[in-house]
Amino acid sequence: MTNIASTGRARAGRARGLSTKAAVHTVLLGYTIIAIFPVILVILNSFKNRRGIFSDPLGLPRGETFSMEGYATVLTQGDFATYFANSIIVTVSALFLILLLGAMAAHALAEYRFRLNTLLGIYLILGIMVPIRLGTVAILELMVDLNLVNTLLALILVYTAQGLPVAVFILTEFMRTLSRDIKDCARVDGLSEYRIFFEVVVPLIRPVLATVAVFSMIPIWNDLWFPLILASGDATKTVTLGVQQFIGQYTVNWSAVLASLSIAILPVLGLYALFSRQLIAGITSGAVKG
Repeated sequence: MTNIASTGRARAGRARGLSTKAAVHTVLLGYTIIAIFPVILVILNSFKNRRGIFSDPLGLPRGETFSMEGYATVLTQGDFATYFANSIIVTVSALFLILLLGAMAAHALAEYRFRLNTLLGIYLILGIMVPIRLGTVAILELMVDLNLVNTLLALILVYTAQGLPVAVFILTEFMRTLSRDIKDCARVDGLSEYRIFFEVVVPLIRPVLATVAVFSMIPIWNDLWFPLILASGDATKTVTLGVQQFIGQYTVNWSAVLASLSIAILPVLGLYALFSRQLIAGITSGAVKG
């Protein structure tokens, strides 16, 4: 009887576990559909003409609704290739500075103990709570004084300042979990502090760096505010600002807008596909170490 009862409890426990997993996966699947559906809708409608977009927005592009007019307009009107290249330059440069400076600052805060260590960390993290857009007027005045208006450097500097607080916060918390024995052994072998950082610490934090890169890239790539204020010239427009040329006061070329948005989605999807494993490892590493 005891064996029968224990077997029944085990089966009931497995059944509850399966039902819990099914419920969790159902919720995750529903969230995935909600998140992906707008992206799919944009891409599908980018291959339709205006009539197809408004008459059957949820349908597939076929027959009389299929059209490549939007992509042809994007490639022929304006200078969308330049806008795309500007976004790539700004995003890659800002990400490089965010990861480099953020990792170095996080290493200093996590590794060394000095009098203002805690206050400096709090000061850097305050940037998370204070939106950078509140300082738009002051930033614009500074860029005018430095003669950096309508330059890509202005955007790179602003986005670097915007992304550093989050990067420092995430990297500092992760670096505090790293073993000091590895770094102490490197010091015994005669490695300088710079070599310890680049040759020992950086390889250990690559998954977290990928996580910070993905989360930092999206707001930089999608931003319209600062390109509109600091770099609205034809030579310095970004993708998001370039899309505005297809939106008029009275008419909107929806085929071109959706086509340009579809092209703009590609780098984000490419970055996620490239660093998906590191991204998941970086997100889960804190839980595993904890």
